[in-house]
Amino acid sequence: MTGVIRNSQGERLDYTFHAGGKFPSAIVVLGHGVTGNKDRPFLIALADALAQAGINALRFSFAGNGASDGHFTSSTITKEAGDLGSVLDALKSYATIGYLGHSMGGAVGVLRAAMDPRIDLLVSLAGMVHTAEFAKREFGTVKPGTGFMWDDEKCPLSQLYMDDLTKIGSVIGHAKDIRAPWLLVHGTEDDVVPITDSREIFTKANQPKQLVEIPGSGHVFAGEHTAKMIGTVVPWIAERLE
Repeated sequence: MTGVIRNSQGERLDYTFHAGGKFPSAIVVLGHGVTGNKDRPFLIALADALAQAGINALRFSFAGNGASDGHFTSSTITKEAGDLGSVLDALKSYATIGYLGHSMGGAVGVLRAAMDPRIDLLVSLAGMVHTAEFAKREFGTVKPGTGFMWDDEKCPLSQLYMDDLTKIGSVIGHAKDIRAPWLLVHGTEDDVVPITDSREIFTKANQPKQLVEIPGSGHVFAGEHTAKMIGTVVPWIAERLE
């Protein structure tokens, strides 16, 4: 795949395409979490594994993140759901589109899949569900406009971001509107997004659905847990493309 992808604000979204030959009419889009980008090691490994299984994959950075245009302080779940819509617009030649979102990218996927039937398969990796609780838990003591996310000076905390998470509150109410097959994967030792987020939204999801818990894994499926996550996700997607 070639060509420039821009969101509705005209911002260029940086992406990397991984070609897979077995399912030419299908593609899986990979979205990252807050403070991340498309080049997180586990996302690269996952995209490579999908391509090796014959499945096209496209990992991209939301506007304001990585090498994409825009400002980090303008990044919100609501805006990123729009970014994902623009990516889907660019993939209209594909008959089947899957979306896989990590952490905040998982919340983005829930919002988008609930209103956009172009998402045929949905995967949530350590997906954020209760957004207001996350904002309070992780950044409640940080002052927007002067403080930083997890003390990272490259990631200033904005009032816009906090207001958006608080306004959304939780994406759990959107689960009932998702009709696509849905896989949720979460590590039992996640200290950023608690595994209870996935457990709770799973109870509200429609069939077909599956929740896989990876014992001992943290938020980013590091080390040996990368292979376990990939070994769960890739076969699940391939089975639904057969």
